[in-house]
Amino acid sequence: MVLMMRRFFFAGVILPFVVTACGSDAEKSTPDLPASSAQTIEKSEAFYTGEAIAETMCAACHAIGTEGKSTHADAPPFRTLSDKFPIDALAEPLVEGIMVGHPDMPEFQFDANDVEALLTYIESVQLGAR
Repeated sequence: MVLMMRRFFFAGVILPFVVTACGSDAEKSTPDLPASSAQTIEKSEAFYTGEAIAETMCAACHAIGTEGKSTHADAPPFRTLSDKFPIDALAEPLVEGIMVGHPDMPEFQFDANDVEALLTYIESVQLGAR
């Protein structure tokens, strides 16, 4: 009886999975990456570019990571920026070079790709993003 149950289990439950997994090479194909995976790759590149911009242009005054204090008293940590306004609202001022932030903040003007990268990085360090 036990032997018969084992055969039934193998034939009814295990065998269909084995047959499916061992299909011919003609049946096998590599699925295309879903759009979300492609976007993740782009965001990863944008994240690292944005991180480099933040380190080079912003870290002298702002805490740019997920912890630590800003070295400039009037420079908010990047991780708290979304408490004051939507992060994407920074795009236009950064592209146009409008002075934003603390009174002695230098005026920066970035191209659209750099703004996208910097905002991707800033978004990733927000307190709610963790």
